[in-house]
Amino acid sequence: MSLLYALLACTPEADPPPPFTPDATEPGWWSGAAVPSPRQEHGVVRVDGQVVVIAGVDDGPSTLGLVQAYDPFAGTWSDWPSLPVAVHHPNVATLDDGTIAMLGALDAGFRPVAEAWVLRPSATAWEAVTPPPQLVGSAATAVLEGKVHVVGGLGETSAVAWHQVWDPTTDAWEALPDAPRARDHLAFGVVNGELVVTAGRQRSLSAFVDATDIYAPSTGWRSGAPIPTPRGGVAAAVLNGRLHVVGGEGNGDDPDGVFATHEAYDPGADAWERLPDIPAPRHGMGAVQVDGVLWVPGGAPVDGFGATDVNQGFLE
Repeated sequence: MSLLYALLACTPEADPPPPFTPDATEPGWWSGAAVPSPRQEHGVVRVDGQVVVIAGVDDGPSTLGLVQAYDPFAGTWSDWPSLPVAVHHPNVATLDDGTIAMLGALDAGFRPVAEAWVLRPSATAWEAVTPPPQLVGSAATAVLEGKVHVVGGLGETSAVAWHQVWDPTTDAWEALPDAPRARDHLAFGVVNGELVVTAGRQRSLSAFVDATDIYAPSTGWRSGAPIPTPRGGVAAAVLNGRLHVVGGEGNGDDPDGVFATHEAYDPGADAWERLPDIPAPRHGMGAVQVDGVLWVPGGAPVDGFGATDVNQGFLE
């Protein structure tokens, strides 16, 4: 990465990153086509090389059921079947066959709802499935060995440490021992068959969690190195064998209360590295990796509500 680009990436008033193209090779942040409907507190998954953005809150703020997909190489967005319900902070994951699962979320009053749906490949509508026994939103949601693990999140009155597992072949739930600590708005991703969770908060913007916990199906939970910059409302995804954690909310050193911070965790080395800040600091968004690029669509540039259409990608 050039010295000029490095300086721009770390400057709060930097010009926006250059537009992404299919032959982009320069490391750093790139601009993608803007999200058609500005939103925050949404879910983000990858399906067939597309970045799928699910539900959330617009700049009204109104709660959404809208689902839209971004093709990074075509630079275009398309509408997918909307959820039957309007929710935010959905617990979403993509199954091995390309099915999207939405297993719980929060409603407009920030209450967890008994809603669970799947969108199967080529389907024109979502199909209802069994909601988690313990209702929660804003949880870590990831596929391990064909089952969906839902860890932590916001319960009715507080952050929780629940660890619930959904089997898509039987539409049945299993309760596992709790995670080591309660947290919501957390970062998570699967690295080498293990679920890594880190950062997040315990409901309050001032009650950050710095601990890193790693779950292996065969051995359970163990601890990793704490995240250097504790924060909540982050975007996170796995890129090149590391969990990248971007942005966040509750930054007392920023007048808008948001983070531009970008850090990556290597479970093998049990070490963190600081990477170029995201050019548009924000919170309340998700992230996925598509063909070696980490995409972060939407979010809010200020604490609380303030949805944006910014869509940026990071190339190592």
